[in-house]
Amino acid sequence: MSTLATTAARAFRGATTTGRSSEELREIVSHWGAELELAPAEHIIEWAAATFGERFCITSSMGDAVLAHLAAKVVPGVDVVFLDTGYHFIETIGTRDAVAATLDVNLITIAPVQSVEEQDAQYGKDLFRTDPDLCCKLRKVTPLAESLSGYDAWATGLRRAETHNRVIAPVIGWDAKRGKVKVSPIARWSDQQVERYIAENGVLVNPLAYDGYPSIGCAPCTRRVAPGDDPRSGRWAGTGKTECGIHS
Repeated sequence: MSTLATTAARAFRGATTTGRSSEELREIVSHWGAELELAPAEHIIEWAAATFGERFCITSSMGDAVLAHLAAKVVPGVDVVFLDTGYHFIETIGTRDAVAATLDVNLITIAPVQSVEEQDAQYGKDLFRTDPDLCCKLRKVTPLAESLSGYDAWATGLRRAETHNRVIAPVIGWDAKRGKVKVSPIARWSDQQVERYIAENGVLVNPLAYDGYPSIGCAPCTRRVAPGDDPRSGRWAGTGKTECGIHS
């Protein structure tokens, strides 16, 4: 472990639970955003852990364990937040369980306030079909916001290569919606870089990624993608919807 990584791990374990103000957090983004734009992903995670300590977490949708694997090497025991929407493929839940069992992370599963059955009773059956934006808000966006309340910064596996909407995603940015620092350590990674990291490190991958699902969301709203098509074209296919709202 590098000197910076050791510092990060110590800071992570010994940090207080007192959060910084929005002004302080925005100042951190302003100062460090450009400084870390070209830094390796491991260094970005090291910086975040050293800066925010226990008020820093990783989020993962369990399409793969790349970000969790990177974080576990740099900051053993880091919190990894997973949103269990109640609609996930069994393969996604299995990937989550495998990450918890094999990586040195603190896996935290977050669930919406309402079960699927309770949501059906209030809004009608299959809200994902009748109002997908509201379904995503209830089962993803709101639970994530609540789960991040105890953190000053959160890391995501967002990459610019994934969609045109994500091209401008900064490595260190300000999440105004939640009042947090948003860290995207692999934002600059290409698909080839991700594949190489997975192969070289034996990283866990959701089995669906090898079965025609290059982008994996909730089971009712995710379809297989034909070879050569946009990797995210299987998400909310036929609805015109392209994002769940977490990154917008």
